[in-house]
Amino acid sequence: MDYAAVIDYLYTCLPMFTRVGKAAYKADLDNTIALLNILDNPHRHLKCIHIAGTNGKGSVSHLLASILQEAGYKTGLYTSPHLLDYRERIKINGQLIDEQYIIAFVEKYKDRFDAIQPSFFEWSVALCFQYFYDCKIDIAVIETGLGGRLDSTNVILPDLSIITNIGLDHTDLLGDTIEKIAREKAGIIKTGIPVVVGESSDESKNVFIETASGKGSMLHFADALLHSENRVYIHEHLQFDLFDNDKFVYHISSPLGGFYQSKNIATVVQAVRVLKEKNYHISDLNVLDGISKVVKNTGLMGRWQVLGNSPLIVCDTAHNVDGIEQVVLQLNATPKKHLHIIMGMVADKNIEGVLQILPKENTTYYFCKAQLPRALDENLLQAQAAKYYLNGETFATVPLAYESAIKNAEKEDMIYIGGSTFVVGDLLAYLQK
Repeated sequence: MDYAAVIDYLYTCLPMFTRVGKAAYKADLDNTIALLNILDNPHRHLKCIHIAGTNGKGSVSHLLASILQEAGYKTGLYTSPHLLDYRERIKINGQLIDEQYIIAFVEKYKDRFDAIQPSFFEWSVALCFQYFYDCKIDIAVIETGLGGRLDSTNVILPDLSIITNIGLDHTDLLGDTIEKIAREKAGIIKTGIPVVVGESSDESKNVFIETASGKGSMLHFADALLHSENRVYIHEHLQFDLFDNDKFVYHISSPLGGFYQSKNIATVVQAVRVLKEKNYHISDLNVLDGISKVVKNTGLMGRWQVLGNSPLIVCDTAHNVDGIEQVVLQLNATPKKHLHIIMGMVADKNIEGVLQILPKENTTYYFCKAQLPRALDENLLQAQAAKYYLNGETFATVPLAYESAIKNAEKEDMIYIGGSTFVVGDLLAYLQK
């Protein structure tokens, strides 16, 4: 098999949640455990940090990996989904997993794995753990895929668990209330292992307190310990001061320009504090350099990513109500003459909830569809948007919508591309070509 054939097998022969949705979701760990048994359980030999949450877990994972890399640790990073290349999911010190390793792994284990009938995600988790073990990494930063308690990654015993926040997303699988979803995410909390919660709410806080107490785990609420002040966006960088009560901690400069990143960075800083208590050697300079070099160190894309100026062009992977709310705040605060929004979503999201918070005044919409089965038809999206006085034309693909926006936008305008990770992925793939 060559690499193209291997990737085709992974995409077409294995149930893949990101493409087809709920039908590919496996609500237990049995397959993952069976796969790892075949591999002689490489995950048991890895030092790990485990990260779950509704929003921000990708940014937190990359930020923390970048800091650990700056501190001299050989750092594995497992995240999902990818934007351009499957290999983005598995990295060591920012370098994508080698194509030849994937080919050899698939050829070696395909027949034995197929007998178990794993999902795409379960297969990827097994590949990740074996690769990190073979490469003798120092530490692995592992992001959950969906939920926590029954997520395929939840077979590890980490040095630290992190839960970024809780919002209403994947309610058909995780529960229809904040409390129910919090219980699923809290499933990554392990006995005696400290946990950092980035953002808490009245509905979720008691769930975390109860779970951590029952597990004998030290619980840290980052939003109660750290706060940001003097937040500004200058030269495509987010800058702010981070305080512990009245005590100045850091002046932060991050290439991740979204206002919402101040919360993610506070979560990461608190996580570093806990790791230092566990004898990780991480200096203040490592923290600041890791944050400022996160894109360079890890290749993170799609988080308030500036693609052009005059007109200003920004894409962001926010894809649920909580995430889009943060984006809208920043869109409203960004100077522009007219706003052009290229919008596509997947069909199993809270479409109405997102549409009702999007900008109406001085905004033109370009409704489109990402190239995957889960994507919502652009004409259906347009019809639903019209109920909220969001008007615009439809386009069969993201590139067609983008080219139309480029044609219509003036130099003083702004173009925003979002609504789905896959819309951003389609755009970046088009621009890369």
